[in-house]
Amino acid sequence: MFPIIPRRSLRSLWTFCAVLLSTVAAAAGAWHWMLQHSLAEENLQAHRQLVLYAQALSQRLDRYRVLPDVLALDAELREALTHPQSPEQVLRLNRKLEQANGASLASTLTLIDAQGVALAASNWRSPSSNVGEDYSFRPYVQLALAQDKGSFYGIGMTTGEAGYFLSRAISSDAGGQHRVLGLIAIKIVLLELEREWIQNPDIVLASDANGVVFLASNEDWRYRKLKPIDARAQQEMDRTQQYRSQPLKPMRYAQEQPLDEGGALVQWQDPGVGRKLWQTVTLPETGWQLHILHDVDNSVASAWWAAGAAGGSWLALSLLLLYARQRQRLSALRQRSREELEALLKQHAQELRTAQDGIVAAAHQADAGHSQSLEHLPQGVVVIDAALNLVAWNSRYMELFRLPAGLLKVGMPVEELYRYNARRGLLGSGDIDEAIERRMQFLRSGKPHARESEKADGTVLEIRGNPLPDGGFVTSYADITSYKNAARELRSLADALEKRIADRTEDLAQAKREAEQANRYKSKFVAAAVHDLLQPLNAARVFASLLRQHVQGDKALQLASDVEGALASQDDILNSLLDIARMESGQLEVNRRDFALQPMLAQLGSSLGVLAQGHGLQLQVIPCRAVVHSDEALLRRIVQNFLSNAIRYTRQGRIVLGCRRVGQHLRIEVHDQGPGIPESLHREIFEEFRRLETGRQHERGAGLGLAIVERLGRLLQHPIGLRSALGRGSVFWVEVPLSQTALAPEPAREPMEAAPAVANAAPLQGASAWCIGPAAIAGAAPLLQRWGCQVVPQADAEAALAQAQRSQNAWPALLVVDAAHATPAAVRALQACGHKAPGVVWLSTDAGQQDAASQQASVLGWGVLTQPARPAALRALVGQLLLRAGNTTQQTEGLRLRRGVMPQAVQ
Repeated sequence: MFPIIPRRSLRSLWTFCAVLLSTVAAAAGAWHWMLQHSLAEENLQAHRQLVLYAQALSQRLDRYRVLPDVLALDAELREALTHPQSPEQVLRLNRKLEQANGASLASTLTLIDAQGVALAASNWRSPSSNVGEDYSFRPYVQLALAQDKGSFYGIGMTTGEAGYFLSRAISSDAGGQHRVLGLIAIKIVLLELEREWIQNPDIVLASDANGVVFLASNEDWRYRKLKPIDARAQQEMDRTQQYRSQPLKPMRYAQEQPLDEGGALVQWQDPGVGRKLWQTVTLPETGWQLHILHDVDNSVASAWWAAGAAGGSWLALSLLLLYARQRQRLSALRQRSREELEALLKQHAQELRTAQDGIVAAAHQADAGHSQSLEHLPQGVVVIDAALNLVAWNSRYMELFRLPAGLLKVGMPVEELYRYNARRGLLGSGDIDEAIERRMQFLRSGKPHARESEKADGTVLEIRGNPLPDGGFVTSYADITSYKNAARELRSLADALEKRIADRTEDLAQAKREAEQANRYKSKFVAAAVHDLLQPLNAARVFASLLRQHVQGDKALQLASDVEGALASQDDILNSLLDIARMESGQLEVNRRDFALQPMLAQLGSSLGVLAQGHGLQLQVIPCRAVVHSDEALLRRIVQNFLSNAIRYTRQGRIVLGCRRVGQHLRIEVHDQGPGIPESLHREIFEEFRRLETGRQHERGAGLGLAIVERLGRLLQHPIGLRSALGRGSVFWVEVPLSQTALAPEPAREPMEAAPAVANAAPLQGASAWCIGPAAIAGAAPLLQRWGCQVVPQADAEAALAQAQRSQNAWPALLVVDAAHATPAAVRALQACGHKAPGVVWLSTDAGQQDAASQQASVLGWGVLTQPARPAALRALVGQLLLRAGNTTQQTEGLRLRRGVMPQAVQ
């Protein structure tokens, strides 16, 4: 027999299973979606990279295609194929081919006669020279003699070195007849191409038309078969000795999922590299195929992160819903119990009232001599007259008190009955006479009464007494033992139910706390991990920025720029994840205050104007003298994200930053002339990892900027909005409450736009800067020197103070301070040494810039950056500090633009 599971336990089990299964389903769905999304992104990236490899291979081959055509026209080579050559003539031909090979940087040039025998070769000095060898069986010889030109990839018969052979026939039209005299062949070695592939972490392969891999970035993959070779092709390869004695081992793999652009997700058993993203591109001229095997660990890791986030969010939501549902059920259960108890009490009261009415009626009848009318009553009844003598009673009364037959008689004084009961101990302990007298006085008073009395055997009686109209008293005794027991059981059940409700509520609250704590731990872990990743990433950005001054050539400079751009994109993604983690963990503090909006708008226009100019755009800032109430740093982040998106997705035209009054609020708007956003996507673009595909290909972010804006808006309680029309641009806005304080002084009426890129670099040229501390010397000093600053390194703040006191003539315009080797007080003392306080860049060691020193630096008006400083942020901040300090004056006119038209300046 199987044990019977209570219905309540079964319902709890089903609920637990439903929550668990839905959480697993949510996590699995998020895992699958993120995996497919990441695989699609990486597949597209791998396809683009493979196309670049294919172009490089085609260009390398095209460089040598014209050489056989040129040599085939050489009269000396044609003459050598017409007549037998003396040793001196052969030596001259060898040297000629050697000289031609040296100029073209090819591997080998060989002159072959019509019988396929090599007459001269550029490698004639080598022990493995081609001179005198018979190559008539090689396809490139046969094709050139038959079709005027040929090509073939294989392992050299003489040198044992693989290469690509290109051949061209040398013919004669003497006597009016066309005759093929021989051919010139060039061998191209592609080992240098393989060495370039090795630098890529992915596996790059090249295979011929039969699926044989002949080039690979990993030796384990060379001379392996991607597919079975039919018997005819195998015979042809054996006849031409294409790969000589190399064993062609087959590869074993299984395709798991097809992807776009000809890609596929493949599980490799031999070689055992596991799961890889396989992308293939065909080279039409040669019939070869170029392959790349890309690692998918990053996609799997992203999928697991998404699964954890979705599962945790769903679990928290499920627990919250269960908690609310449990509260609702418990409330309904309490109400039902209360209603049932009230109904039971009403029923019992009604029964008692009915019995009481019957007792009174029976008493009247008994007084008239009809005592038998009391026998039908379920209660025990006794009636006394005005003289306190017994008049009538029923058998139920005698049963309740176990009175012997014949004891009660009509006219018997009730005092004798009390004394009889007292002797039996029914009146309780104490003085018997006093107890009897108390009861007699109560009867004489003629007042109604009702009480409960419990006998020694546990029987509970409800006693009700009422006076009769003509004097006398009627008393009823109802046995309510079962009712009291039921009430006690109900009370016990209610107490147990309350306890279970409290326990279940505590369990749900504990589960909710644990889920919230796990979410906080996850957010803290993400924040710590991103912070640790940012340190080496920012250092790599500094080194990549410095790399430009150490490389030469357009290709090297472009490669350095691409590396720096890729690092910048990763830096932006990690910083966005760090911001989201801080907001989720509650570590992001909000410091609301009243502040003038114009300095923030001017700073954003100056810092992002250079970026806009670099993309051929015009950034226009409409002045505003309003004072708002918000967190200045977080509001700047919102507007900066709007401007960055506008620059990223606008290809030409201008971008306008301005404000409008909306009642007691101020709406800060960013207008662009981009492609616009469909109305169906207005909500989706504020979600994580949502982005448009119309931006610049190399600048599209991870889709986190607007998600951060939406979270910051909710944190600050500032509405965020969007207006857009396809083909006409977009307007992003944030609504901020106006301050009740007085307005700031009105700025100049002319609209401002960012200074040109040339002006942006001018403040740094020749400016003097002191770099204080190891982090400033190692990270910031090389960048400042590259930008034209005169840098003086200082070990710490004490050394800088001593230098300032010794010589005040060479006073810097800028101080770059390592927070680990200086204090704000020491830097203020250093500023006071000169005739003019220099600008200060404070390099904080705290990723969130929440430490006391960084906050004090911000209050003092210094620029605060996290170590190691990003080159772009450092350059923009240094330029602003030098312009603010008046280090150069010729830039003033460059900061002014023509008057704007949208929106109007707020007064």
